[in-house]
Amino acid sequence: MTRWWALLTVVYLSILQAATQHHRRALYPSAYRIKRGTYSLVNPTFQRSKDDANLLFEILLAGMQIQGEQRSLLIPDEELASLRSIEKLEVICEDILPKKLSDIRRLMADLAQHQRPLNWQDFERTVLTLVYASQTLANVTNKHQRKVWTDTLVQLFQVVQRDLRAS
Repeated sequence: MTRWWALLTVVYLSILQAATQHHRRALYPSAYRIKRGTYSLVNPTFQRSKDDANLLFEILLAGMQIQGEQRSLLIPDEELASLRSIEKLEVICEDILPKKLSDIRRLMADLAQHQRPLNWQDFERTVLTLVYASQTLANVTNKHQRKVWTDTLVQLFQVVQRDLRAS
């Protein structure tokens, strides 16, 4: 009888641990695997203050482009592009944001199951993914691909909107 209880306890604890890990699974797992080797760039975020948020807004207004290639961040304004704080934004856009449609759709599935408001790092990355999706949609010519990217863009917008209401 004691063996059954021990076995049942082990099975229960295994299920509990798996469930806990599922809820703690990162929405952006690549944020913890930065290739550049700098500890300060592990799980980077760009916005830490109101000034950073204003700077990001200014960068977006200047025509920032997030592209799918290796060097994926283009900031047309040379003065903005030369700022030291842009390094973290480059890491986020180049190494963390999902660029493949399949990766973005996986993110959407994870976000759909996410019940609590997003933490500020995940919110920032979701907004930047929304920016990337909108820029990609503008360049898609295939009708089917355009519909898929449009659906993805709408879903990302709804996630951001839902999160803003919940906060």
